[in-house]
Amino acid sequence: MTNRDRSLAVLVAICWGLNFLAIHASLEQYPPMFCVALRFGLLAIPTILLVPRPDVRLRWLIGYGVGFGIAQFVFLYAGMEAGMPAGLASLVLQASAPFTVVLAGVLLRERLTGRQVLGIVIAILGLAGVAWHRSQTAALLPVVLTLLGALGWAFGNLANRQARPSNPLHLTLWMSVVPPIPMLAVALLVEGPDRIGESLATSFTAEALPAVLGIVYTVVIGTVLGSGLWTILMTRYPSSTVAPFSMLVPVVGMSASAIVLGEHLHPLELAFGAVVIAGVLLGSTQSRRRLTPPLPAAYGADVPTGALAKG
Repeated sequence: MTNRDRSLAVLVAICWGLNFLAIHASLEQYPPMFCVALRFGLLAIPTILLVPRPDVRLRWLIGYGVGFGIAQFVFLYAGMEAGMPAGLASLVLQASAPFTVVLAGVLLRERLTGRQVLGIVIAILGLAGVAWHRSQTAALLPVVLTLLGALGWAFGNLANRQARPSNPLHLTLWMSVVPPIPMLAVALLVEGPDRIGESLATSFTAEALPAVLGIVYTVVIGTVLGSGLWTILMTRYPSSTVAPFSMLVPVVGMSASAIVLGEHLHPLELAFGAVVIAGVLLGSTQSRRRLTPPLPAAYGADVPTGALAKG
């Protein structure tokens, strides 16, 4: 991976880490299932009107929308509504990285180098350390729901990887067309029209402003910018190279939650977060002795020679 693309991956981690604060704010105003429908609906309407449909197979577009858009956020929002702290949610959701690597190996037959395996193991140990420390105060159900969200994200990653669009941003935007209608139906059944109507009716009050800004952030920064860059990286490199960068998200999310929401950040958690960073850096940097030629065009364009660790 080039230094430029590595920097973009870190930028995505920052955008997604701060996204948990935005989700926390939006759930203060809107019911979780309706919140998922709202965030994607606001993006789907201009996408249908203004953006050409991506040149990918329909099954990969739907798979990306169902995995990344529906499964991930249904379980994540439900978990946070059930009491999952924003910082801890940003940590547990990153189980999507090892889920993605395992699924890519099983379903796509992607190979890992020893360096990548070591980096991922180190990062997972760091995540496990933070999870162990936080598990003393976390309820089981919110953690399970967030883990299911991570699994949904992993399946979305694979569909994203297999789609290989000529314009990754178009795929990211059209992914948002999949969730709104089914999620609105679920919201009406589970949360009811009265609760949804009340949340909309009070959206223009001063108390609702943080929630509205949270929705805007998740749409513009979390989805368009963050997911757009992520899609570009996933089309250029194997899933096992890109996915570990998502482990940086909890470092940002937990730090931001501690500062903004006052969530306690123990020194042990900071130490384990440093372990996560070390593992990601080790797994994403290439060995100078073992470089490979670029992938074929079908795997993504403009990958320079030696940009990928041998896989």
